[in-house]
Amino acid sequence: MATVMQKIKDIEDEMARTQKNKATAHHLGLLKAKLAKLRREILTPASKGGGGAGEGFDVTKSGDARVGLVGFPSVGKSTLLNKLTGTFSEVASYEFTTLTCIPGVITYRELKFSYWTFPVLLRVLKMARVEVISTARTCNCILIVLDAIKPITHKRLIEKELEGFGIRLNKEPPNLSFRRKDKGGINLTSTVTNTHLDLETVKAICGEYRIHNADINLRYDATADDLIDVIEGSRVYMPCIYAINKIDQITLEELEILDKLPHYCPVR
Repeated sequence: MATVMQKIKDIEDEMARTQKNKATAHHLGLLKAKLAKLRREILTPASKGGGGAGEGFDVTKSGDARVGLVGFPSVGKSTLLNKLTGTFSEVASYEFTTLTCIPGVITYRELKFSYWTFPVLLRVLKMARVEVISTARTCNCILIVLDAIKPITHKRLIEKELEGFGIRLNKEPPNLSFRRKDKGGINLTSTVTNTHLDLETVKAICGEYRIHNADINLRYDATADDLIDVIEGSRVYMPCIYAINKIDQITLEELEILDKLPHYCPVR
């Protein structure tokens, strides 16, 4: 697993060093395809039934919908879970009090919603991080709990982590068609002007998946990430709400700025 994680880091570092322009689109598309395959390789053991989930992560679906609480240490995930559901989840002044998935249930208009607070997502946790993400993928909605002092920084880091492992927040599936065939090579058609994908980039991405014959039709200005999502076929699309906690620690002016964020809910 460490080898795969190192490969992922090497590719991410190379992508960070590469300038993003038309000349490098082909190379970046190829790197993104390699990255997606490696991330799938990490998640595969955790998604199979042969003991992939660690202790505290093998959770059974219950109720009408499942909501996952995700956030950095000490942002108030456990406190919010306690207030919403009456479930006890350890709260303390030190970090990393939540080390497993903690469940709770709330009933609203005869519908039962199960809430799960997840341990923090950090690269240093490696396997635990993979188990958290694998469990988060089974949710119907993600509730990202943010600290009002630094909400944007944490928001971007958590989104990047979830997006990197196939969780698409507040997005619709790519509006493009992809059909494999037995012969004829790669055929790319589009009903709009393409600024991100060309035939060379599409062939490179398909080649990484050993796909040499396919018909691809773009109905909007799709990106390499969109094409990879369709080829992978394992992406999950779910709504996300951003609960910004500790708003009593910021000024009214700062709160008005945060109020412009989409899908935002203040928590005191």
